[in-house]
Amino acid sequence: MPTATATAIKPSRQEVSAASPDLAVIKARQQAAWSSGNYAVVGTTLQIVGEELCEALDLGAGRKVLDVAAGNGMVSLAAARRWCNVVSTDYVASLLECGRARALAEGLSIEFQEADAEALPFANGSFDTVVSTFGVMFTPNQDKAAAELLRVCKSGGQIGLTNWTPDGFIGQMFKTLGKYLPPPAAANSPLLWGTRARLTEMFGPASTWIKAEPRHFNFRYRSAEHFVEVFRTYYGPMLKAFSALEVSQQTRLQKDLYDLIARMNKADDDTMVVPSEYLEVVIMKR
Repeated sequence: MPTATATAIKPSRQEVSAASPDLAVIKARQQAAWSSGNYAVVGTTLQIVGEELCEALDLGAGRKVLDVAAGNGMVSLAAARRWCNVVSTDYVASLLECGRARALAEGLSIEFQEADAEALPFANGSFDTVVSTFGVMFTPNQDKAAAELLRVCKSGGQIGLTNWTPDGFIGQMFKTLGKYLPPPAAANSPLLWGTRARLTEMFGPASTWIKAEPRHFNFRYRSAEHFVEVFRTYYGPMLKAFSALEVSQQTRLQKDLYDLIARMNKADDDTMVVPSEYLEVVIMKR
């Protein structure tokens, strides 16, 4: 596996206006998408990613940790298991309830709070560590979200992220969906968060260093058909994509997804084992 690399600091791109009506509409649609289905069914399977991110951050007991766009608490739980003081946030209340149920079942102490990643309700420098696993990357106003992560992190603190890459399985899955439902022109692709260049633009000027290491998560399902059925039922963006298409288009999309899985499947039987690349990112704030 490639070794971790530190990115150079470059000037930040001009921030998209937070008042853009196009971005406001996109955010509303995204919130509706993530509120549909039940992302917790998928998020629970990704738990190892949260554990590995906490190890990459070398989280110690007693640290104040904020989980942004936390979903059902993948990394919130991992940090709480390390005796950190954790606040878990998302703008989908039902997902926070799922996270609260998981924490209760494990006897973990976590504070859950509804919050928009682009307007976090916390004072400057409130947290030692700010994290997000496959969450903040989906914000419409990327520069604003990155600025908020930096703002609430104390000087000398760390930001830890996991972001799907454009060339990985999930990146290719979103490109496949985009063939049928092109993404809004007003928003940058979430997959840019999975590139070193974009991370440097957003975080470089305010950071001492940025380390980004490619990792892989293995999607393990009974079959390609099982994966597609689970995702079109529970994963908001795919659920909304299928529901917006006519039956003939749904059939073509389904076939394209099966073909994508077949190209990337590493299983030697009838099951599905598809590695999906993501970037594990650790940022040291100045």
